Amino acid sequence: MTFDADTWLATAYVDPAVYELRPDYRALLVVAEGLVPGGSDAMSEAILAKAEKEALALLGDTSVTEHPHVHAWRETFRAFGAKPQRTRPSVEALLRRISEGLPRIDRLTDVYNAVSIAHAVPLGGEDIDHYRGPLRLVRATGDEPFDTTEGGQPAVEHPTVGEVVWRDDSGVTCRRWNWRQCVRTRLTDATTRAVFILDALAPLSDDALSSAGEALTNALSATSPPVQLASRLLAHS
Repeated sequence: MTFDADTWLATAYVDPAVYELRPDYRALLVVAEGLVPGGSDAMSEAILAKAEKEALALLGDTSVTEHPHVHAWRETFRAFGAKPQRTRPSVEALLRRISEGLPRIDRLTDVYNAVSIAHAVPLGGEDIDHYRGPLRLVRATGDEPFDTTEGGQPAVEHPTVGEVVWRDDSGVTCRRWNWRQCVRTRLTDATTRAVFILDALAPLSDDALSSAGEALTNALSATSPPVQLASRLLAHS
C-alpha cells in the first residue's frame, strides 16, 4: 500500500484523558520522507554545535529546572505519578548535558536534538516504517508491551497504570510522554521515513512551537535535500 503522509497524520490523536491532565498540551507532528540517514557528519555537527551555544545563552544563569517550559514538564510528570528526579523529561535530560557537550549519535538524531535544546522543547523521532496502526497519546492500562533492552538483550517492559504514553497497535513507542523511546521504532542508519513529535505545554506559546517546527523542517531540508515534509498540530478543541 502506498504511504500518504497526510492520511497517516490524520489518524493520529490524543486521548481525552490526556487533555484532562493537561488541557494546554499540544503536539506538533512532522512527517519527513526521503531522509538521508547515516552517522554524524560535518553538517549535523555544525547544527548541533550551534544549538548548544544557543541553548547555553537561552539558559544564562537560570538552572535547567527553573526554565519555565522544563518546570511545566516536571510538574506534569509528577501529575501522572512519574518522578522527574529519576525519569526526566527528555528536554531536561539534554539541557543538563550541554555544558559538557551532547553525544553525537547520528545525523537525524543530532538534528532533532539540536532543535530540542535550542527551543527548550521535548522532541523525538520515530521510524514510521515500523509503526502498526495510528500514532496516539494515551494513559496506559499497564498491560501494553514496551520493547527495550536489558543487559544488551531484548526485553519487554510495561508502563504503570495511568502513565502517559505514545503507542500504536503493537504497543508503547515512547514511555512517560517523552522520556524513553522503544527499540522497535527508533531511528537507525536505514531510516528514510520518520515522524518527529514536538511536545508543548503552557507557558510555551503556539508561535514558539511553530518556530521550533520551522527550525526542524529547515534543518531536515538542509541535511536531506530530497526530503518531503508534512505536519499536523494536535491540540485540545
